[in-house]
Amino acid sequence: MTAIGLYPFLKEALIDIETVKKEWGDDIAGLLSGLEAVDRFSNKNNVVNQENFRGLLLALADDIRVIIIMIVRNLSLMRMINNHPDEAWVKDVAFEANFLYAQLAHRLGLYKIKSELEDLSLKYTHREIYNQIARKLNATKKERDAYIKGFIDPLKDKLEKAGLSFDIKGRTKSISSIWAKMKKQKVDLPGIYDLFAIRVILDTPLEKEKSECWLAYSILADMYTANPARMRDWITIPKSNGYESLHATVMGPESKWVEVQFRTKRMDLVAEKGLAAHWRYKGVKSDSTDQWMNNIRDILESAEAGPMQLMKDIKKDVYGNEVFAFTPKGDLFRLPAGATVLDFAFLIHSNVGSHCTGAVVNGQHRKITHRIANGDTVEILTSSAQSPKNDWLNIVVSSKARNKIKQSLNEELIRKADLGKELFNRRVKNKKIEIDEATLMKYVTKSGYKHVNDFFADMADGKIDPNKFLASYLEETKPKTEPTRVSADNFQYQDKNIQEDEGEILRIGEKNISGLSYKFAKCCNPIYGDDVFGFISSDGSVKIHRNNCPNALHIKARYPYRVINATWSGNSGDMLPATLKITGKDDIGIVANITSVISKETGVNLRNITVDSNDGTFQGILVVAVSDSKKLTGLIKKISTVKGVKEIQRV
Repeated sequence: MTAIGLYPFLKEALIDIETVKKEWGDDIAGLLSGLEAVDRFSNKNNVVNQENFRGLLLALADDIRVIIIMIVRNLSLMRMINNHPDEAWVKDVAFEANFLYAQLAHRLGLYKIKSELEDLSLKYTHREIYNQIARKLNATKKERDAYIKGFIDPLKDKLEKAGLSFDIKGRTKSISSIWAKMKKQKVDLPGIYDLFAIRVILDTPLEKEKSECWLAYSILADMYTANPARMRDWITIPKSNGYESLHATVMGPESKWVEVQFRTKRMDLVAEKGLAAHWRYKGVKSDSTDQWMNNIRDILESAEAGPMQLMKDIKKDVYGNEVFAFTPKGDLFRLPAGATVLDFAFLIHSNVGSHCTGAVVNGQHRKITHRIANGDTVEILTSSAQSPKNDWLNIVVSSKARNKIKQSLNEELIRKADLGKELFNRRVKNKKIEIDEATLMKYVTKSGYKHVNDFFADMADGKIDPNKFLASYLEETKPKTEPTRVSADNFQYQDKNIQEDEGEILRIGEKNISGLSYKFAKCCNPIYGDDVFGFISSDGSVKIHRNNCPNALHIKARYPYRVINATWSGNSGDMLPATLKITGKDDIGIVANITSVISKETGVNLRNITVDSNDGTFQGILVVAVSDSKKLTGLIKKISTVKGVKEIQRV
């Protein structure tokens, strides 16, 4: 009360904050400073976004008591201006009360103040509608409350006789709420089904919640005629926000529609304090004040004495991570804490941000790095010669500005890369050089560039000479000459009588399916005695793979339904190809020694041999036809004893 009484004197400059501190203390001075900061911007309220303006007021008011004083002061003003001669001013005050102070009161749980502010706002902005609804209700609020009581008493008696434990809340809708329903449903007053609303809150354990809610509903339906079209069952299937309740609309005494809601204490707690809190249920947009406002509401509802004293210790930091600033036209924008002039420019428009050179903040020229404070008026300065720089990413704090800068930088990089690529292609064409794209990309990477666009952009900027690069590229990619004297070089033997049809030597499937076409897979070349399986290919034939085939794991994991058992039938005389890889020292006569070993083995034929040597070592690939895996194992052991052979393995 002291702060409210002193504020007019402070506003008229009859006293100052320092005097207040000396005479009344820091607490009162803090409240007055908050009120002064809020009033400084209230004249801009009609031309700015309401949600952002609420955020600005909350950010400027360091004490929740300042917010409550503002709400109560506005309510007092609304009660006194009914006959004020300046209708335009009255409508402005009513507009502010409805969209600002009523919403703040709602979030704080001050529902009666919220309803009164909304009713008075409707009265001053739409007098004819307000008076029409008031007349059509044909009853004072006291009489409507009496009607609710008359409805509740017999229902309460019936519920008690049924053994239910419950509380009943009755309410009559405000005039502004009724008008909102009429607009939303596009009906006249008689078409509004829930002018009167009753809430039955059952005290019941979790396992009995649904059954007792439906029992209470059945009692109501026996007493009054229900409107099935208005039945809402959010108990069986709750709303996505967690809201649970059973809604019914019945024809009460005097042929008036009454809405009755049945829910348990748990459901009511979720509806009022949880995800489906009442003001959200009504469609009010959520913002970052939610949790903080709920805490304040709990204090107001639960404190037995002195709630205002409790709130002295609560710091108003819900908007500590945000700042609010105006454009010269009065538009209000919300930015993250620490936002700079450059952030503000990109928030207005990406084109404005890209050409920003600075700003005029509260009448003073500032650089793009200047940090914005709450309530600043910011006019962005631009130049067509300005463009985004890499170091801008270290200036901005908002994700929008950061993304736009990265996008602009990338677009500029692509533009330069296109110019560089065009320059490079002209040089290539003039020199009549054939460029292999894959080889070029490898050489660009070898030159230290992760992305080819960076390479061509540097060429466009003159950091890379295309002529020197081409000379270096040609030297690097020139074919290497091979040694002239290699004893085993290019030695190749090919058996011209390779048999393609291996014959019937397998049993396919669990029951030995006869006549099934199959082939041996070229990737692993299975031979008699190998552990094998069959794979049904798309043409219906079966391909035989070794179980240790490089492709076996992939086949069995991806196509398990196409894998079939396969076993050898015992026809070990059939010759099947097997591939061996040999590495060793390049000695004169080593190839002859290897082929000599193979020729002496019975049941083994050499089909193909290819040997290559380089720097005194050789690698050879042998394809031999063998009758079974035992003979192949013996052959491998004998070849490994040949002088100069270091390693031999089947592939």
